[in-house]
Amino acid sequence: MLAHPAVLGTRVLPRSKIVAVASIVGFAFATAFLAQWEIPLGFTPVPITGQTLGVVLAGAALGSRNGAASMLLYWILGAMGLPFYAGGGSGWETATGSTAGYLVGFVVAAWLIGKLAETRQDRHILTAIPAILAGSVVIYLFGVSWLMISLNVDLAQGLEWGFTPFVVGDLLKVAAAGTVLPGIWKVLGERT
Repeated sequence: MLAHPAVLGTRVLPRSKIVAVASIVGFAFATAFLAQWEIPLGFTPVPITGQTLGVVLAGAALGSRNGAASMLLYWILGAMGLPFYAGGGSGWETATGSTAGYLVGFVVAAWLIGKLAETRQDRHILTAIPAILAGSVVIYLFGVSWLMISLNVDLAQGLEWGFTPFVVGDLLKVAAAGTVLPGIWKVLGERT
């Protein structure tokens, strides 16, 4: 449960189980907050939200295990009825509906970004941006695949509904996080 010693969270906060649990819960709630910034597109069940920024930051700050745990907690709490999903959505039907692949992708992407952060890939812009981009690709792989299965559409339609409208926004999030994270490490110093 303790965070990996090389990640940002352990550089800023003390290493303890209480801090680890609080961080996991905190990032689940932060992702829920970012999900409320929703722009429905009308032609697709997938809205534009800030959730992926929460995923990226959870993985980078908490490491692989705790980052994935925070996104799993996010998914579970929303499934249990807390208004955690896009636009205040919640419940089992939403948690397993047409956008469930993105929710699964959040867990896997936070793990991957966390694993890359544990190997110090988040400390320099030339490695941070590809690491975060890799997490975004994972989210799309899971999200678009499940969207296609659940709505019974082909790849072209899946990409039109689940990928194309979001690329520019996600590239901006990748660039922002891939620039800010190394900046934070530079300010803090890279002792670990």
